[in-house]
Amino acid sequence: MNPGPNTKHPWRGYLLIAGAAFLWGISASLGRAVFTGRLESVFPTLHPVDPLIVSQTRSTFSLLILLAIVLFHRGLQGVRLPRPDLLRCLILGLLGVAASNYYYYVAIQKTNVATAIIVQYTAPVWVLLYVMVRGQQKVSLQKIAAAGVAISGIALVIGLVGSGGSALKLDSAGVSAALIASFSFAFYNVAGHSVLARYDRWRVLIWVLASASAFWLFVNPPWKVLAAHYSAAQWGFLFIFSMLSVLFAFSLYFAGLQYLEPARAIIGSCLEPVFSIVLAAVLLGETLRAVQTLGIALVLAAIVIVQLPGGDASAMVEPIE
Repeated sequence: MNPGPNTKHPWRGYLLIAGAAFLWGISASLGRAVFTGRLESVFPTLHPVDPLIVSQTRSTFSLLILLAIVLFHRGLQGVRLPRPDLLRCLILGLLGVAASNYYYYVAIQKTNVATAIIVQYTAPVWVLLYVMVRGQQKVSLQKIAAAGVAISGIALVIGLVGSGGSALKLDSAGVSAALIASFSFAFYNVAGHSVLARYDRWRVLIWVLASASAFWLFVNPPWKVLAAHYSAAQWGFLFIFSMLSVLFAFSLYFAGLQYLEPARAIIGSCLEPVFSIVLAAVLLGETLRAVQTLGIALVLAAIVIVQLPGGDASAMVEPIE
């Protein structure tokens, strides 16, 4: 069971979660840079890598380090789960973490950081629509407004409307990947809510990472990885990327939850797309049209609306990036 937050010093929680969001933002820019070969100018042997190997090593390296730490401090009792919840975590790892991470990175590779992150972050709206259709939440003007604002924002970001007759020419496969990532993120939130409410977050994270790692071993077995002949620089990047985007970032995020209620923590985590977009602009020179900037603002506003009193405070449990 997760202990309740100590809300005496909420500013500490916001600082910690802002730190996590910053690390996820750095990871998005690093992913874009390594997918497109931008890092070769600094490290000549750091050739471009595929989103698949980034997703695979991110899960596997993080699992191995986290499992060693938890076993050392807590023993086997710190990782055990009842069989029904273990099965839930395995499904969560496959359809939630593995799918969301991979398609998010594909979207970054084929479009840009801004499009990928902002489309993925519409997940709370899909969760909200799901619980309303299921009758688990009453329909209200606030919820309808949140959905409408988010969908309008997506349309502006990907250029469906507001482009003045000139298409933004975003890669359709990349946009589709971002949408799949958002649906997978939404599934993670719906399916993971009850498990995360009852068990320590690190224990759940171990099993979802184990599920994702096992899946990637099936898709891309070790002999294929070895046949790719990745350089030492590439392996070093993959390991550092894994630590930054998973263990370091989640350590800060989970620490922040000790000072904030979940709904406030989720609003704080909305800094992730802000940091991601700003860092991509500063470090990679990515630019946005005015209409896309408006769309991003609308999506972020919709996420906040969802979490306000009267919305659905459980629309998101925790980020997975």
